[in-house]
Amino acid sequence: MANLELFGRAAELAQLRGFLDGARQRGGARVVWGDPGVGKSSLLAAAAERAVLAEMRVLRASGSEFEADVSYSCLNQLFLPLLPDLERLPPGPREALTVALGFGAGAAPDALLVCNAALALVKAVADDVPLVLLVDDVHWIDRASAVVLGFVARRLDGTRAGLLASARTGATTFLDPRGLGELVVGPLDDEAAGQLVHARFPQLPPRTRQRLLDLAQGNPLALTELPPSLLGSARPAAAPEVVPLSDRLQAMFASRIADLPEATRRLLLLATFESTGDVGVLRAAAGDELDDLAPAERLRLVRVDDAAARIAFRHPLIRSAIVALSTHEERRRAHIALAEALRGDHERRAWHLAAAAVGPDESVARLLEEAAHRVMLRGDALAAIAALVRAGELSETSADRGRRLAEAAYVGAEASGITDDARSLLVDARRAAPDAGSLHAANAAAFLMLNGEGDVDTAHRLLVGAIETGDHGYRADEPALVEAMHTLLLLSWYGSAPEYWQPFYRALDRMRPAPPDVLALASRTFADPVRTAVAAKPSAEAILRTLPDEADPTRIMRIGTASVYLDRLADSREPSWRLVVHGREGGPPRRHLGALMHLCLDDFLTGRWDEAEELAYEGQRVSDTNGFPFFAWYFRYNRAIVAAGRGRFDEAYALADEITHWALPRGVAAAALFAHHPRALAALGQGDYGAAFAHAAAMSPPGVLASHVPHCTWVMFDLVEAAVRIGRLADARAHVEAMRTAGVAGLSTRMALIQAGADLLVDDQGAADRLEALPAERWLFDISRIRLVYGERLRRSGATTRARDQLLAARDGFAAMGAAPWLERTDTELRAAGHRVPDAAAGDLSTLTAQELRIAQLAAGGLTNKQIGERLFLSHRTVGAHLYRIFPKLGVASRAGLRDALSRSQPPR
Repeated sequence: MANLELFGRAAELAQLRGFLDGARQRGGARVVWGDPGVGKSSLLAAAAERAVLAEMRVLRASGSEFEADVSYSCLNQLFLPLLPDLERLPPGPREALTVALGFGAGAAPDALLVCNAALALVKAVADDVPLVLLVDDVHWIDRASAVVLGFVARRLDGTRAGLLASARTGATTFLDPRGLGELVVGPLDDEAAGQLVHARFPQLPPRTRQRLLDLAQGNPLALTELPPSLLGSARPAAAPEVVPLSDRLQAMFASRIADLPEATRRLLLLATFESTGDVGVLRAAAGDELDDLAPAERLRLVRVDDAAARIAFRHPLIRSAIVALSTHEERRRAHIALAEALRGDHERRAWHLAAAAVGPDESVARLLEEAAHRVMLRGDALAAIAALVRAGELSETSADRGRRLAEAAYVGAEASGITDDARSLLVDARRAAPDAGSLHAANAAAFLMLNGEGDVDTAHRLLVGAIETGDHGYRADEPALVEAMHTLLLLSWYGSAPEYWQPFYRALDRMRPAPPDVLALASRTFADPVRTAVAAKPSAEAILRTLPDEADPTRIMRIGTASVYLDRLADSREPSWRLVVHGREGGPPRRHLGALMHLCLDDFLTGRWDEAEELAYEGQRVSDTNGFPFFAWYFRYNRAIVAAGRGRFDEAYALADEITHWALPRGVAAAALFAHHPRALAALGQGDYGAAFAHAAAMSPPGVLASHVPHCTWVMFDLVEAAVRIGRLADARAHVEAMRTAGVAGLSTRMALIQAGADLLVDDQGAADRLEALPAERWLFDISRIRLVYGERLRRSGATTRARDQLLAARDGFAAMGAAPWLERTDTELRAAGHRVPDAAAGDLSTLTAQELRIAQLAAGGLTNKQIGERLFLSHRTVGAHLYRIFPKLGVASRAGLRDALSRSQPPR
């Protein structure tokens, strides 16, 4: 049965296949029930194709509401191909059927005679070849045909004929279905709906795709008809589920709605615009009278949950059909009534007043602007843009219109990634008022430059000029100024030079009464943490304590940014995961990306390398598909450092080169500097210590912790180790001394660990004691590397037992991460220390728990952590934690070694 386009219908197709196979041998009848547009006709078409392949004769007819009063009109369609076969009937039945079908003249025949004649004709034809009668939309066939088909359907047993009819769920039909088999066709599940959309509209933007899936609710007709409407219309925040309908979609519901009493349609319009289903609000807006809702309930257009006091539409698109059948004044009156009923809900009231407005209204514009700021705190950038645009339309002055449109452009460019719309809004804002909203306009322009062909230097100069010439008075409670300062912080960081930061510090010092807390913190911990972050730690502690209860996505992301170089991303993990989940569900991609960046960085430092790679690929995909190509370099960087750590050197160098070639023409010095990190790691993994030294020194020269290059702290140990190994002891000591002078150990436990490890490399006698006293297990890659260095030193001094302890601990860490080059070095040192290193492919399965063994088997079979988690009802993070324990038990370095380890551990048969 051809089902290439029938996604998610394998079960239904199998049932139809079974029905046809049975019908061609022993007869039978079945009714296919389903909602409008669910795909009943497509299933009947597939059944017809299957029947032809099975060498059955197929007769088809379809009900029509315009022929429902024409007696035997459906039977005429169905039996027309059998006109020559009428001669096989006896004269009486032949004449009755001929007249009934309109093939001959005569007196109206008796209905029972027509029924028996039709049955005789079907049996006669089926004696020659198996036969199937397919009747679509049986709820619209005429009464006379329905009586005959019902009569025939109940008498097909023992014949070689089948009858298959389709009807709308809940529709009245003259065909009596009692005693007939049934097949109920429901909506597509999420997976099948997604497959259908991808097949038909592969280029649909992610947010539009999600909105389509939400509105269509698995209805195939809606899934294929709605995209043009969604792509061509804005999202109305007053009624988010109302969209323009195609003629076919409107026809799905219009006939049932148009026949309702006027009072019922008014109530349904109120319920549509109310949108939450709150019967209390509906009752208040309707004047406490809901009796007129009864006809819609009886038709199952809506249902009321008495216990919850909620009204729900049978399908979201019924709302759109109701609006399409209403008049302008009916819609306006409904919005006014709802605004009156929602006086305590300022946000929703603002939208209803805006929908009812017929001209500029500054009071409503202000309400909408306030609503936009509130919804941004919930992370709904698209709703905020819609509110600001509508506020701009209702503004009474061109200055207010320009200011609000400029802010909408900024939200679009910075948070939502709708760059084309943001550019259009920016043009409209400048056309309305060239001098209004200059900060928001400049902010939007800066982001559009970054994600276009512009460069950091131009964007930086543009924003500095807007800040220094603005009329904001440097008020710290001015939202446009605060947003511009956060953008300037990032632009200065991208520039990675003190001169970029000077205008930022100048503006920050002028903010009154004081800069906002997160901006002030980031200015000390993100810009040049080596010199200013330690003093900011008390402020950081206070802000980080607010994270568990923080709901503002922007603040969560910015707190994470401020805590990167304090190594406090662990505090942001749970809130960051909330942003990732929100982003996957259609939330602002910029917040999604920020959370992914922070999780990737923390994953690398803590040894969650599988997750780091998965999230880095996700981040790159989100960047590329959501209008944020600028931010893709972050995720190439994260992929590159993991690839370097795992010994995929060519991949690491290629990704680093991609970053450099992209960054240099755009003046993104931070990215170009970051690209040296994976190169340094790869060179260390290859034993090319000269190259490793050169790349680490390119970020910050030996003996210097470069000003406003915060990421130089991430290669301090690399530089010192490489310098020691190539005999540049003076450079190594100079860098260690620079670290001590700067007090980097005070930044975090990781920095204290790095300081102790660097001290150890230059033979500081107290370094070992400091190292062993540090709570450093969280920093798996760093502690494993330092244990390796410490173990090497102990072995050379003859302390082999203590050396083996350090090396074995290092080995467990490297194996858990799949850090193959360092694992190989560790094994070499262990052998030199007299320890027998187990065969990497001959792990003992008895050391695994039952759950660990199952996880290992699934991972060896190629399943991702997420897929394993779904199968075993675990989170993918739990699966990753199990794998980190499994690797060292089996003596493997990565997932790639699991299959060999498991196969070699199987007992012989």
